[in-house]
Amino acid sequence: MSNIAIIGASGEVGSRIVKELSNRHHQITAISRHPENIPSLPGVTVLKADLLNIDDIVPHLRGHDVVVSAVKFNDTEAKHIIDVVKKSGVPRYLVVGGAGSLEVKPGLRLIDTPEFPKAYKAEANKGADFLDEIQKETELNWTFLSPSALFGPGERTGQFRLGKDTLLTSDNGSHISYEDYAVALVDEIETPQHPRQRFTVGY
Repeated sequence: MSNIAIIGASGEVGSRIVKELSNRHHQITAISRHPENIPSLPGVTVLKADLLNIDDIVPHLRGHDVVVSAVKFNDTEAKHIIDVVKKSGVPRYLVVGGAGSLEVKPGLRLIDTPEFPKAYKAEANKGADFLDEIQKETELNWTFLSPSALFGPGERTGQFRLGKDTLLTSDNGSHISYEDYAVALVDEIETPQHPRQRFTVGY
């Protein structure tokens, strides 16, 4: 059992991660600007804190084994949140990443293909910049988990594939549910396989 802090715990992905961690009997500190949206679950302590205020957020992270960031990239800056985690002294940091920086073929990222939706491009670019920034990090033991191209609510099947820097596709396209993404991320927390690496999950 680990003591885990989740920033952005009330969001679509963060809430699924909180539930998965609770189901596996971890102790969770669920941090959000909107704590009223976090359901009451076993092992979960809910806190309201502002990620943009270092003096506010850092004390809430200290003493945990792991920090998970499920915050939208447009809502923060990579250097800021990395600095927050480093100042907290927490040894492991997992990031809910994006799919845009995954390669569809050598040298071509998903975000750079003509088909990539313009509506998601700003967030995807910030996610790619975040990955670039964290890959320079040598102090933190970080892991960046990218979903597949289609990422939304669905079932928890526990059946999926893992990859590294290439978009996973199948006959049904490229997709993963929030619920199975949460399974893959919590698996990585419990049995680390990708220290200082990006990996991806898909069907």
